[in-house]
Amino acid sequence: MEKIISIKELDEQSLVPLLDYWFNADQKYLTSLGADISKLPSREDFKTMLLSQLSKPIEERNAYCLIWYLNEKAIGHSNTNPTSFGDHAFMHLHIWYPEYRRKGLGQQFLKPTIKAFFENLKINTLYCQPFAENNAPNKTIPKLGFEFVEEYETVPGSINFKQVVKKWRMTKEIYKQYSDKK
Repeated sequence: MEKIISIKELDEQSLVPLLDYWFNADQKYLTSLGADISKLPSREDFKTMLLSQLSKPIEERNAYCLIWYLNEKAIGHSNTNPTSFGDHAFMHLHIWYPEYRRKGLGQQFLKPTIKAFFENLKINTLYCQPFAENNAPNKTIPKLGFEFVEEYETVPGSINFKQVVKKWRMTKEIYKQYSDKK
């Protein structure tokens, strides 16, 4: 069967599988991503926060999310948070189901995702700072043209524990060079 990959902006219909990912995931898996489940808001509070972001014009959002579909099944997402419209954003990426991980799908999904982030958010720089011990994104994003910036200790987000992260950067110029090769 041919793999048909597509991305769509988060909407109310795709909230349930996104929330299921966070609230049904194995604690050990979430820890491997650098997440501290004790810091997760309640499911209802998380849903309220996402709906609040969806109700705002894109220029005013702190977070922007794209759902990843494989053969019309939602299997993951990538979001920016924080997002500074017209300037920069920090990208996060998640494949929800173990059976779809380690198959090269992240790289395939990120190509249109990165394009959407640069074009829709009108940013000059896209960052990604995954947990240094999370090999999947740290192997995938340099293949897409991201350049390594630094490794340092921080609490990268509201649901993370203090950790060492690897910070990667893609500027608009690098993105254009990379996308022109296609």
